[in-house]
Amino acid sequence: MKASPLGPAAITRDGAKITLLMNAGLAVDLDILNDTGAEGIGLCRTEHMFFDAARITAVRQMILAEDEAGRRVALAKLLPEQREDFRQIFEVMAGLPVTIRLLDPPLHEFLPHEESEFAEVAEAAGVDAEKLKRRAAELFEFNPMLGHRGCRLGVTYPEIYEMQARAIFEAACALETAPVPEIMIPLVATKRELELMKDVVDRTAEAVFAEQGKRIDYLVGTMIELPRAALKAGEIAQVGAFFSFGTNDLTQTTLGVSRDDASRFLTTYVDKGIYPQDPFVSLDVEGVGELISLAVERGRATRPDIKLGICGEHGGDPKSIAFCETTGLDYVSASPYRVPIARLAAAQAALQR
Repeated sequence: MKASPLGPAAITRDGAKITLLMNAGLAVDLDILNDTGAEGIGLCRTEHMFFDAARITAVRQMILAEDEAGRRVALAKLLPEQREDFRQIFEVMAGLPVTIRLLDPPLHEFLPHEESEFAEVAEAAGVDAEKLKRRAAELFEFNPMLGHRGCRLGVTYPEIYEMQARAIFEAACALETAPVPEIMIPLVATKRELELMKDVVDRTAEAVFAEQGKRIDYLVGTMIELPRAALKAGEIAQVGAFFSFGTNDLTQTTLGVSRDDASRFLTTYVDKGIYPQDPFVSLDVEGVGELISLAVERGRATRPDIKLGICGEHGGDPKSIAFCETTGLDYVSASPYRVPIARLAAAQAALQR
């Protein structure tokens, strides 16, 4: 497989040494790409596609299925929708990098949460309301951000990632100018997790290539968002062709602080000088940053050409971007409306070196 179109030597239009990409969830997000000046998609969140009103019933049927055969029936309904999602994205992004994160959130997020919703959802999904309630209760987690999500879903239900990979490769093969999809496995903590998920992607790719009579290049990598992954980056780089640092989760798993609840006390922490600023707004360079630096060093020691970047909300913070530039990351991916700020910060960081 060839390298991504924009690799370590990429230079932005502003003269910065770091490539600026955009986070996106749906094909409609691409409408603002040209306005931001982003040069590709560094994080395509596929869960946003699953929440679409036209397909959420099939998603719920998959979750409620009793066995793999039942899940595959529901996933077959989702395949054409996912394929069209990726076809639209690849068509617009021809010649630019597109990093696609496979399903990440816990499954309970796709089920109803209010008592008033259960009867309506059960009827739409063709199941008994009581069965739906039981399944929702089974999937409930006290701390879902540290629970059954990310690659853990793929390990437990590999057919989900298989469907998504098939949709990606079928969409790519259908285009005259084939893109180089970069498939991101989320929440990896061990080399073995990434091996298992890469095997699913590779086997699916070979099946699609045989069916289509056409081959395309692609990359498989992971999001580094757990301290263990950062520490074991050298091993993980034996399997992954790129790392994208998910700094939102890496911050909360490193600090042991929930970003959803931290606003209750972080202002006091900043006022008392415990942190110089909110670590979910500006990267904790001394703690989280050290893990990133360590992962960069160990990852490149194993795979010198590994592609490295960040895709958390810190991608739109000037101080965090300056750290990324000095650490030698290849790209920063930010929310669409923060890309212009990121472009300016990246250029300033490059000039100050």
